[in-house]
Amino acid sequence: MDVNGRYMESLLAVWNEWEIRMLMLTSLALQVFLLFFAGIRKRNVSAVLSLLLWLAYLLADSISIYALGYLSQTRVPKGVDPRSFKRSTHRIQALWAPFLLLHLGGQDTITAFSIEDNELWKRHLLSLLTQVGLAVYVFTKSHPGADILAPAVFMFVSGIVKYGERTWALKCASVDNLRSGMVTTPDPGPNYAKFMEEYRFTREAGLQAEIVIEQERRAEAAAAVAVGVAEESVPYTEVIADASRFFVIFKRLFVNLILSFQERTRSQATFLRLTPEQAYKVIEIELSLMYDTLHSKAAVIHTWYGRLFRCLTLLSTSTACLLFNVLHHKGMHQSSYNHVDVCITNILFGGALCLEVYAIGMMLISYWTYAALRSCNFCFLSNLIFRSIQYFRPESRSKWSNLMAQHNLISFCLLDKPTMLTKLLSVLGLKGHWDSWLHTRHIDVSHELKILVFRELKDKTVSIVDAESYRKFSNHRGQWALQCKGYYKELGWSVEVEFDESILLWHIATDLCFHSDDDNGDAKIAPYVGISRAMSNYMLFLLVARPFMLTAGIGQIRFGDTCAEAKNFFGRAGTAHPDAGPAARMVLGVSAEIAPRDVKGDRSKSVLFDACRLAKSLLELPPRKRWRVIRVVWVEMLCYAANKCRSNFHAKQLSGGGELLTVVWFLMAHLGIGEQYRIEAGHARAKLIVEKN
Repeated sequence: MDVNGRYMESLLAVWNEWEIRMLMLTSLALQVFLLFFAGIRKRNVSAVLSLLLWLAYLLADSISIYALGYLSQTRVPKGVDPRSFKRSTHRIQALWAPFLLLHLGGQDTITAFSIEDNELWKRHLLSLLTQVGLAVYVFTKSHPGADILAPAVFMFVSGIVKYGERTWALKCASVDNLRSGMVTTPDPGPNYAKFMEEYRFTREAGLQAEIVIEQERRAEAAAAVAVGVAEESVPYTEVIADASRFFVIFKRLFVNLILSFQERTRSQATFLRLTPEQAYKVIEIELSLMYDTLHSKAAVIHTWYGRLFRCLTLLSTSTACLLFNVLHHKGMHQSSYNHVDVCITNILFGGALCLEVYAIGMMLISYWTYAALRSCNFCFLSNLIFRSIQYFRPESRSKWSNLMAQHNLISFCLLDKPTMLTKLLSVLGLKGHWDSWLHTRHIDVSHELKILVFRELKDKTVSIVDAESYRKFSNHRGQWALQCKGYYKELGWSVEVEFDESILLWHIATDLCFHSDDDNGDAKIAPYVGISRAMSNYMLFLLVARPFMLTAGIGQIRFGDTCAEAKNFFGRAGTAHPDAGPAARMVLGVSAEIAPRDVKGDRSKSVLFDACRLAKSLLELPPRKRWRVIRVVWVEMLCYAANKCRSNFHAKQLSGGGELLTVVWFLMAHLGIGEQYRIEAGHARAKLIVEKN
């Protein structure tokens, strides 16, 4: 055999010896990564982090399953006595099988990468049965001695419990299970048959009977709103308590269940008295709890049996580690085990214990634990947990990314140039994703914007008096704002078209007004301008990159046609420098006395010059009034989009840093606005008044 052949053979021998060792260490490293970084994604919009977590999530299971399959086959290196190998190396490596079950059980911070993974819980159950069977086969095949058998039994207990815990968490977070667990107790209502029987007997007795109906909801609703109007700051403990209490009620919205009017009045009474900052904090905590329910083991570990299992796995893993080291250091078969394998086994034990202890610490310092202890009146423990929460999860830290994406049509049209790369991406159908990534940036959701949305919603809540008003407000997307400001006659046409068209019209008009307005630097106007542009660019981002979160329409077609017309216009005008200001003023320079549709028909869905007409109408208003109108129209459009978005799409955004639209939707629900309530439901108090003839 030549030198190259011997070199390759020795290299292959080293690989065969180290392959399973590297697999075990890699599996442990992936578990560490998932434990520490999986929970970050609910506060981070980074695509890189999301990609790394996705790869780690998939690789963690794949490597563990492959390693179990590897262990099921005894590979004896060349030149090694098979009997000696089976007695030593294979025997201690067989102890690694339950560790792989432990790794397949995953970490508390992530059971499902996306909410669709929860629907695959039956597949995970089948995998649990097969992998446990394979691990038992691997272990029994090695004919373990007493020094390996004792710790292995305890590790099997930990591994099976952890794997079962993950499967149960997936089942608990599946849509069908969530819905069935949240359906309220059947309510037959007042006894109609008995009441009508009494009414009939009364009439037959010759008595005059009159039925008087008293509605249950009106007095309660009025009292609740009256009590809640005055804002007051409450302690952070009350904020957490309110969030935990309302989460039990409002999590039903994520599975398309509706709420009763009693729940609406209670929620209104609380939120109308909270400051805007505390109202948003309650919403943030609730959405964080919902993320935990859908993507982690929270629904399992924060139960009495979950806590029991956690103590069991910690105790059994600690016992296994202690037994292995005591028996090994006593000298039982010490000389027959490979020193490297012993070190790796101890690394696996140490890693398992550290992960378990850290997970228990996270479980204790959580809103779930604090709420449970507070509800049981364990004041000392709940205060201790609260102080820990304040230290590790301070009130000032946002529970979601607190970012809003920005996409600008004029800037995109000026910067989007055809290249070989973009042509290739177009052929592959990936250009839309590329454009969304390249031309989208994120900004902080400003405190002023949050205050504005809260105040507008609160004003509507206080002013709305009946169910019809609620329904009307839910369907307004600029009409109410224009009517209140007195400009519906001049500008109403722009909000009566399809919603995606309204977004494009007002987005372009907002940009045109911004670039043509010399008063933007005015300190009194600047906040209005900043908020308006932020909402405008955010709504366009939703139209382009999150069309599923908006009502059905042809938004992407309309956006594409508008971009095509804008590019043609800028190209003919010779716009060489990609500056949005001059480009916007060029658009405004076009005469738009006649509606574009009357000139060019409606085959193209472009709204570029319709938006120009809208901008010119807005520019006729004084600057301060103009930006007030633009601002409140965008708030109304934002609320309309939030209310009309399907709940499962809101749920999907929780794992990607959250979405402002979801926060607004949940805030609206807590303020009693939306289509989630049986506004006119409730038991009517019927009284039978009898008078003698």
